[in-house]
Amino acid sequence: MTVVESKAWHQLNENELAQRLGTDAKKGLTPGEAASRLQSHGLNELAEKQGDSPWKLLINQFKDFMVLVLAGATVVSGLLGEMLDALTIIAIIVLNGLLGFYQEYRAERSLKALKELSAPHAKVIRGGSLEVVPARELVPGDLVVLESGDRVPADLRLIESNQCMIEEAALTGESVPVTKVSGALSPSELPLGDRKNCGYFGTMVTKGTAKGIVTVTGMGTEMGKIADLIQQTEEAETPLQKRLEQLGKILIVLALALTVVVVIAGVLHGQPLYGMFLAGVSLAVAAIPEGLPAIVTIALALGVQRMIKRRAIVRKLPSVETLGCASVICSDKTGTLTQNKMTVTRLWLGGRIVEVSGEGYEPTGQFLEKGRPVESKGDASLKRLTQVAALCNNAELKEELREDGSRKRKAAKEEDAAVVSNWDVKGDPTEGALLVLAAKSGLSRSSIDALYPRVAEFPFDAERKRMSVVVSHQGGKLLCTKGAPDMLIEKCSYVLWDGNVVPFTGTLRGKVLQANEAMAQDALRVLGFAYRDLKPNEACSTEDQAEKGLIFIGLAGMIDPPRREVFDAVVKTRQAGIKTVMITGDHRTTAEAIARQLSILPKDGKSLSGSELSTMDDDQLDKVVDDVFVYARVSPEHKLRIVQALQRKGHVVAMTGDGVNDAPAVKAADIGIAMGITGTDVTKEASAFVLADDNFASIVSAVEEGRGIYENIRKFIRYLLASNVGEILTMFIAMMLAMPLPLVPIQILWVNLVTDGLPAMALGVDQAENDLMRHKPRSAKESIFSRRLGWKIISRGIMIGLCTLAAFAIALGGLKGEGQNLVHAQTVAFATLVMAQLIHVFDCRSSRSIFHRRFFENKFLVLAVLSSLLLMLAVLYVEPLQPIFKTVPLTLRDWALVFVAAGIPTFAMGIGSVWSSSRRRRRTNRISYGNAMTRPVAR
Repeated sequence: MTVVESKAWHQLNENELAQRLGTDAKKGLTPGEAASRLQSHGLNELAEKQGDSPWKLLINQFKDFMVLVLAGATVVSGLLGEMLDALTIIAIIVLNGLLGFYQEYRAERSLKALKELSAPHAKVIRGGSLEVVPARELVPGDLVVLESGDRVPADLRLIESNQCMIEEAALTGESVPVTKVSGALSPSELPLGDRKNCGYFGTMVTKGTAKGIVTVTGMGTEMGKIADLIQQTEEAETPLQKRLEQLGKILIVLALALTVVVVIAGVLHGQPLYGMFLAGVSLAVAAIPEGLPAIVTIALALGVQRMIKRRAIVRKLPSVETLGCASVICSDKTGTLTQNKMTVTRLWLGGRIVEVSGEGYEPTGQFLEKGRPVESKGDASLKRLTQVAALCNNAELKEELREDGSRKRKAAKEEDAAVVSNWDVKGDPTEGALLVLAAKSGLSRSSIDALYPRVAEFPFDAERKRMSVVVSHQGGKLLCTKGAPDMLIEKCSYVLWDGNVVPFTGTLRGKVLQANEAMAQDALRVLGFAYRDLKPNEACSTEDQAEKGLIFIGLAGMIDPPRREVFDAVVKTRQAGIKTVMITGDHRTTAEAIARQLSILPKDGKSLSGSELSTMDDDQLDKVVDDVFVYARVSPEHKLRIVQALQRKGHVVAMTGDGVNDAPAVKAADIGIAMGITGTDVTKEASAFVLADDNFASIVSAVEEGRGIYENIRKFIRYLLASNVGEILTMFIAMMLAMPLPLVPIQILWVNLVTDGLPAMALGVDQAENDLMRHKPRSAKESIFSRRLGWKIISRGIMIGLCTLAAFAIALGGLKGEGQNLVHAQTVAFATLVMAQLIHVFDCRSSRSIFHRRFFENKFLVLAVLSSLLLMLAVLYVEPLQPIFKTVPLTLRDWALVFVAAGIPTFAMGIGSVWSSSRRRRRTNRISYGNAMTRPVAR
């Protein structure tokens, strides 16, 4: 069969639809026809952008600029006959490539493990029989059965609808579920959101049942079209990629220039050309820190692993660094800042206020009036309200079970030993909250349904804003109603007050409305409850007949409570100079209340509604965007404008999203973050990160990791380059002063190998400093050498070079002749250079001085330094190695000289830094006397 094409499925009646799709509207396709169409149409799944094969991914790891530089260094080392160093560089290149391949492959595999098809399975009628098949095997013409809680498995044209409502926010941005119909609609150009007889791939059935015929599958669906547009967008390089490319070019130029100068100077001062050539090439190899690409990859890879443990999955490895630049985090409210579990927290019963304890869907908690427990069995009003809440309800409250039938338990926090049951609601979250309320009073849905079988239901209607059910009990019938309080009291003639039914006077109505307003101002969603006993043989076939003369019971206020950990996370972002912005489709009052609870909205902070945003042009929005902390009642389309306005103001923006319509904003943001639980495949594809738990605190953890990773990269760049500057200056100054060579080529290579390897890698996994999240975000345009890093590299490098040369001169000056005496002086210089760098590595751990960090905090670094020290001692005291490395054993007097000379660059500069910081602090205290806020120390 050829591909079916039609743009007006909603216009066709059932017979025309079945004929056009070649199917039976009652029995569906035959299994044979379904198999045939699967071959021609392909699988019903969103095609991912064609990724590289594992082999190509591996080869790409060796195309990096710095890796190519290493390859050149390997050739040079091989030509010098230094096969040991050549083999070492080759090993580093291979290690770098394998690590990069493994981490990128692992990150993608982690994402794929998280991602699921929008509907893993689908109920379909084939040949007249109901089957459950993988959703990916659906084809046009299949007859699909939908029930509450199902995800629509493909684009459908509905032919039956029994009170079916589908939530289509992921596609249309409309947060309210759409009531579906089955009849034909016109005109032909009806907007997507108005095609109420169609269901779309990936949307959720929230209520009722339906049947529909599949019209389009896979990439032909409405979601597939948007996915295709997103995948065509090219991604820019991250700041880290740009900085490393710049650094590589700088190192090449400097290495070549200094090498040429040293060789020319040595030859002009009488050194043999061949010897200077060897020394110059050795310096060129040393000047390029061959450990840099490997350490960058290791730092990023280990950071990614830590992020995965903290529930943030990284899709693009280098993009981790971008997190450190984030200055604004735009976050959804529901599920990210809040638990996405509506919870009843307050009841109003005949003038009494009863607080309800407990969180989420866990059916445990107390009823408290003025701090004292209230027993529901002995309280007529409370008992009746919870009874009506459970009866007038279509949700289900379930405790998840393991495959073996035992109760599933999970830790409330990873570090908390306490465990709680994992309860979940199937159906409307509001009705789920009411079921939990009833369960806290001792009423279960199953037991109350057995006592009060349902006779009829009058579903919620947008105009009535009420829902009613008729149940039977002991030969009689009971009407239970819930709905918007202002609409419900119009149908009430009586009120339950202090356990007695009394007339609903104007005064009492005013008290109800006053209580409703007070609860609404506290950001509670309020529902009213009523009931009445139906008379025998009373006609109540319509809502108007049933919903009259009701007895008003009381009010229930519920809220989606904030996550416990979010408050601390928001405070941490504010200390870090990062602004948190809440963007929600909820009402402004609710959004502002939650924002204040979470410390997002300051006293002078502003909020904007979607309607206000729509009336603003870009210039007007730019003027106020820095002062707005809450955007309420906004559509997904507004998110893109908000992101662009913040970017125009110079911010680096992190944006969360879950729906398909969020994808453009997520893609446009500097850091796109998709929701792992509620997020659609399209949004995940557009993002740089995926939150496995949809939790705002995980975003903050990821930002902290991103900052730490970037600082670690700066640490080992500082260490490697300062060490290499010291090596080059040792040789350069000696040549300028017409001195003998302080180091022979093999010693230069060995110093480079011993000091640039394990210690530098250990710096790449160093712990972050305590005040990491108390500094403002760095600029995305910031140079890798900013914040005095360039000065630290040059100053420490000069000190290392001068002290090494001084030790060489002292050792050489106290001896006569050159011969063995020169070898001894070169050995002293060699040991001094190595020791100076191994001491300096501890200084690089802090942005201030060596005295600001605990010495043994980084155990990997201590072990790495000890191993490097042993390697140095081996070439000094193992006799077979001495001729190879041109060394001799050193005496205690020699070691005294070595330690003094090696320690001066770090400890002298450290003492100077402490003294300078102390002076600045005292001066700042004098200037800002009386200021209670302490400014963060500049890094």
